[in-house]
Amino acid sequence: MSMAQKRIHISGATVEDLGSEGKSITRYDNKVIFSEFTAPGDVVDLEIYRSKKGYAEAKVTAFHTYSPERATPHCKHFGVCGGCKLQHLRYDRQLYYKEKQVVDALVRIGKLTIPAVNPILGSAIQIGYRNKLDFSVSNKRWFTEQEISTSENLLPNAIGFHIPGRFDKVLDIEHCHHQIEPSNAIRMALKKFMLDNQLSFFDLWSQEGFLRGITLRNTQKGDFMLIIQFGEHNQEWITKTCDFLSSSFPQISSFYYTVNTKKNDSIYDLDLILYKGLEYLEEEMEGLKFRISPKAFYQTNPSQAYELYKLTRSFAKLKGTETVYDLYTGTGTIANFIAKQAGKVVGIESVPSAIEDAKLNSSINNIHNTVFYAGDMKDIFTTAFIAENGRPDVVITDPPRVGMHKDVVDELLKLEAPRIVYVSCNPATQARDLQLLCEKYDIETVQPVDMFPHTHHVENIVVLTLR
Repeated sequence: MSMAQKRIHISGATVEDLGSEGKSITRYDNKVIFSEFTAPGDVVDLEIYRSKKGYAEAKVTAFHTYSPERATPHCKHFGVCGGCKLQHLRYDRQLYYKEKQVVDALVRIGKLTIPAVNPILGSAIQIGYRNKLDFSVSNKRWFTEQEISTSENLLPNAIGFHIPGRFDKVLDIEHCHHQIEPSNAIRMALKKFMLDNQLSFFDLWSQEGFLRGITLRNTQKGDFMLIIQFGEHNQEWITKTCDFLSSSFPQISSFYYTVNTKKNDSIYDLDLILYKGLEYLEEEMEGLKFRISPKAFYQTNPSQAYELYKLTRSFAKLKGTETVYDLYTGTGTIANFIAKQAGKVVGIESVPSAIEDAKLNSSINNIHNTVFYAGDMKDIFTTAFIAENGRPDVVITDPPRVGMHKDVVDELLKLEAPRIVYVSCNPATQARDLQLLCEKYDIETVQPVDMFPHTHHVENIVVLTLR
């Protein structure tokens, strides 16, 4: 049967590998076939629903043999919710494929010569490791096939996560294993309060409704920050809702709300009102305190972030006198973490509020050898800036998923710092940047780190030394 035809059925195909986005790979008729929720070693029947020039996408219609690499998913929403797509793999195999993903990105995509890769550092905590979750609200929730076939009079309201590819459909989450309790209890109590009082859930099409979204942040000590987005300014019911949650959950030590009538759910351009409690949460790392404000970025797996930062500090090989540049410093977590081992740390970040948090974190920890600048990296990180702040002995760079702007890479090549520690959450864009940097640098160390168990994401540290 020709691959050009639609809805092609493949019987008894063996899944061979796992791709970079968590999709499994099967090869058929000189094409790569991607499928979800399958494991290498599964023998399955596939139905191709999309065919392109070099690949096709398929869904599983039947399993003949299950792979020994499989594990039983711990979440009832697995396979429908867009997150945690690798729950069906044993954790040791997740680590194997993530390490392989890093090597493939550097060697196959980047065409780089690399030393032996250090074994990937797995996360000691694999369930309940996140310290931040954003939940969407909808009055037209997504119904699963099982719900449709077995239930009657299903309530249409949901507090949960968007179905992949559908802005207008939200899967109602009964229990999410990402965050410690009372995360689920807070969300479910809020939903019951809404239903009991006949308050409206947000309509994503008409952009109307009382409850629009919630964000839950927590510390490793168990303190919680709750941020509620209301879609209507009904102060009476805003107060009643906040009063109910505050009295029900003493773990909420910081409670904010806002009224959002924009066309998106982002809180970063909104004024947040402190309803009750502290203005921030506080995490601790090696005696250092880090304040986390509602809009601040903080690594979402804090226990593994500590391991990542220790590795970064170790790879920097600081002796106490060095000038260190921390590019894309965020709230200055790495900068403040390494400051005691350095002579001076210079942090650069594009978000002004993050820089204010970085300065605050230096201040409350009595750190006096850090300096922070806010602005676009490619505009700030220039020859004149380096002349003003001193030539660095070490550069630490931790860019967003898109990697570094080429102007930043060019400046690094001109700068010729003896040592660069490149932390990346996207090995593919890291490989692209390393291709350019390897004009003058050698790769000394490659260290993958798993920050997000049960997802396809992988962090990677590469150490570069000037040739």
